Amino acid sequence: MQLTVWTYEGPPHVGAMRVATGMRDLHYVLHAPQGDTYADLLFTMIERRDHRPPVTYTTFQARDLGKDTAELFKTAARDAYDRFQPQAMIVGSSCTAELIQDDPHGLSLTMGLPCPVIPLELPSYSRKENWGASETFYQIVRTLADKERKPLPAVGENGPRRPRANLLGPTALGFRHRDDVAEITRLLGDLGIDVNLVAPMGSSPADIAGIGEADFNICLYPEIAAQACSWLERTYRQKTVKTVPIGLLATREFVSEVCAVAGLPVPTDLDQGRMGWWSRSIDSTYLTGKRVFIFGDGTHAVAAARVASEELGFKVVGLGCYNREFAREVRAAAEKYGVEPLISDDYLAVEEAIEAAAPELVLGTQMERHIAKRLRLPCAVISAPVHVQDFPARHSPQMGFEGANVLFDTWVHPLVMGLEEHLLTMFREDFEFSDAAGPSHLGHASAPAAHPAPAAEQAEGEVATITAPAPAPAEEGGWTPEALAELGKIPFFVRGKARRNTERYAAEHGVTTITRDTLYEAKSHYAR
Repeated sequence: MQLTVWTYEGPPHVGAMRVATGMRDLHYVLHAPQGDTYADLLFTMIERRDHRPPVTYTTFQARDLGKDTAELFKTAARDAYDRFQPQAMIVGSSCTAELIQDDPHGLSLTMGLPCPVIPLELPSYSRKENWGASETFYQIVRTLADKERKPLPAVGENGPRRPRANLLGPTALGFRHRDDVAEITRLLGDLGIDVNLVAPMGSSPADIAGIGEADFNICLYPEIAAQACSWLERTYRQKTVKTVPIGLLATREFVSEVCAVAGLPVPTDLDQGRMGWWSRSIDSTYLTGKRVFIFGDGTHAVAAARVASEELGFKVVGLGCYNREFAREVRAAAEKYGVEPLISDDYLAVEEAIEAAAPELVLGTQMERHIAKRLRLPCAVISAPVHVQDFPARHSPQMGFEGANVLFDTWVHPLVMGLEEHLLTMFREDFEFSDAAGPSHLGHASAPAAHPAPAAEQAEGEVATITAPAPAPAEEGGWTPEALAELGKIPFFVRGKARRNTERYAAEHGVTTITRDTLYEAKSHYAR
């Protein structure tokens, strides 16, 4: 176990919370000490939900450990049912409560609650959040699905019916799940396919009972839904669409796979958005060859690498994920792009890899946004975990053709702003762009005077002031002022690497004072 100030995934019971919070008429009774009661903070603050999460805690304290904590759980479960009247309940323990082994499921069975009670065995010390969400959804589907409910006949009294699909995997706290569902539902409607069920987000236990009435399943988020889809294939013989429609090419493949499973022709008149045209336009040639480092959950990282390489012409210089269950997929993608895969949940290792790769763009999670800010690199968020700013009020999907448009905008904007910053840095010695000039959009009146005003223009009684020229900077770490000034002209996103290479070159060649010539000698040396 490693002490850290940041974790990409919480314990597995947080994954169970994400499933429960996304559903309706389901309640989660969690055996947990007082310090583990943070569900409200996660969902109402970060996701800005307008309802409190359906979680009841036993909230035992240290003094309760000498008493009957099992009775505390039974009381909490009974009170939760009486207050919320859920269609079903899930019960489990947090990582701390797991140590006292009170067996929440066994206790709930002895209470005779008038609703299905689903036990969750979530090993907190060997598994993490995404696995917990996957296991929770799987147990809910396996327990509540009515095996007698099958798809309706393809042809009814009124003629052929439209095919029906289940959209599986979206949860609370998921990255753009709300908008992805809306986008894919619209796309399926354009293809002539109805949505039978969206789960777990937005569904109730009664809805889950009818999951077998769909003709096929669409696994939108494999981290959450792959296990449940596999069980549904075996139990209901439902086929699963496994292409994740992130990016223009993947969305086209998704449409082809969905139409093949549904027995429909692939339409030729679908509105495929503007991303394809933008990525072929003359302006996008600025993006060609940009070095990008990608890190996130396995599904989003692999999808982002494909979009970056095949649709935008970026060069993938780093690829990794934090959820080890998807290490195989990430390793295969990394081999395709000729980079070393990074499978780690240690953000310090990720920061070290980003710094070594010296990319021009970082695509990652909330943590990579912080890392990129420290390294002064452009960044866009592509994957959970995320913070409140990544749950926008506007429609902003990652999937489908509109999602491809969003990806183009989201990834290009940091690069454009980075170019602007680089140009300002390059020309900062120019009178118009120097720090002393002031913001140009506020007019010349806002600029501090760099020279004394002519005597004829001075107001009566005003004393002329003279701004002395700024002194030349002293040597810093063995660098002469001229060398530091030249270093400042190097683009900020590779400046750190240039400095490290120069200092290493100087150390290896016994150079104690780094001059402008040393900088270019080092550049020539490493270019060879």
